[in-house]
Amino acid sequence: MMHFCITIKQLFGFFASGYGPKLHSSKAAASSIMNSACSNIPAPTLDAKPATGLLPLVTLAIGFVMAMLDVTVVNVALPSIALQFTVPLTDLVWIVDGYTLTFAALLLVAGALADRYGAKRVYLAGLGVFTLASLLCGLAPNADMLILARMLQGLGAALFMPSSLSLLTHAYDDEQVRNRMLAAWSAIVAVAGAAGPLLGGVLIHQFGWRGIFLINIPLGLVGLWLARNRILAAPRRPRALNPVSHLLGVIALSSLCFALIQGNAYGWSSGPIVVMVALCLAAAVLLVRRERRHAEPIIPRALFATTQFAAANGVGFLINLAAYGQLFLLSLFLQQGRGADALQTGVQLVPMLAVFSIGNLLSSRVSARWNVSASLVGGVSLATAMSAAGIFAFSPDMAYWPLALIVAVANLGVGVAVPAMTSVVMQVSGRSHANSAAAALNANRQSGALVGVALMGAILHLLPDWHANLPVSYVVITLGYLLAAMLAWRHLLHARNA
Repeated sequence: MMHFCITIKQLFGFFASGYGPKLHSSKAAASSIMNSACSNIPAPTLDAKPATGLLPLVTLAIGFVMAMLDVTVVNVALPSIALQFTVPLTDLVWIVDGYTLTFAALLLVAGALADRYGAKRVYLAGLGVFTLASLLCGLAPNADMLILARMLQGLGAALFMPSSLSLLTHAYDDEQVRNRMLAAWSAIVAVAGAAGPLLGGVLIHQFGWRGIFLINIPLGLVGLWLARNRILAAPRRPRALNPVSHLLGVIALSSLCFALIQGNAYGWSSGPIVVMVALCLAAAVLLVRRERRHAEPIIPRALFATTQFAAANGVGFLINLAAYGQLFLLSLFLQQGRGADALQTGVQLVPMLAVFSIGNLLSSRVSARWNVSASLVGGVSLATAMSAAGIFAFSPDMAYWPLALIVAVANLGVGVAVPAMTSVVMQVSGRSHANSAAAALNANRQSGALVGVALMGAILHLLPDWHANLPVSYVVITLGYLLAAMLAWRHLLHARNA
């Protein structure tokens, strides 16, 4: 049967064949398209009533929590999706990475759009796109349509997530109140990340895998109404969009993602994969050259005055590569290797993920007693050591609690390291470049998650037996943490508290 629209694999195959249409861009055309697109977005109500108390926090947290949950919750649903659609492992990887791809690739440009057209307008547009995409995910008749809908979800999330923090900051004038709300925001994000697999397991158990997407519809509609009528617009800060640099970044990340996911299916030395790797390298080189010469680069050159900014971003990329690769691996292992159902998998993942929040709380204490580098280097080193233990300890025959304990202690180390890493980036950036630095760090971390899931998918495809693939997978996870620890030791060891 002919598909309703072209699939993502066909799209990349078309470009890889060498017959794709040439891309043309111009500043005038980009401006025209942007103005046309934004003209169709409902203008924010200028007379929105100022919200007080917890209402701005709750309103903006609705969208942010949905986006955070959709990064993790889908992992638990993968076996159920595979059973209904009878799809190969590569399609399951696309279902996870399709969301992360558009999310990571468009985070930086979404921040620039929020500055240029207004955070509230971009937030409403993004949340509307995300809600519509969730409906399409829940109604998807096949895996190809689900992958495309997931990519649309990632687009919506990329639009509203940077804007949400800007609107939250603008909603509270009092600095002490603002700080308390930002602390509550961080706690909500941590709880949402830890609760994702459990919530997914409950929804799948009660309503099937489509329930994890359809639950977003009422939440999204409530979030849209509240944001439109109760959130004040933040002032605009117009700046250049630099669309060519953003496009080069999207091409580099997309072609890398395709090569990693489809390498097993096409063959690693096949024409399409070789073309995609070459395209990735070419786009990356052109992006670096352009950023060095452009008057307004997407990442301010001042941030690279020391090696700390680049090193901290490298640490963020590697930590997410290992952590999200592990989450993808364990979600499949618990169900396919140990025979748990979706609900049991969600319950079993809770102790392993809840320690992230505990680590976040410990991080500030460790940094206060010693310094921020102690939290960063110590936390990643702990994650490295425990993941290395997993290489030799993990097997389908082992009991649950030793597995959970090793993973939980590793994740505790990650929980300690991440706030310290963020603190280093904020120190280096200063107030003048804080937004750009935060956006770059988030984009790098999401890119790491994308690559980590793709690598785990490649290993599982090459080694389908769990006795063989678990040690190899944990070698990759350990190397990710080890390289992060080495970067932190080499370039961030002397970082101090602000």
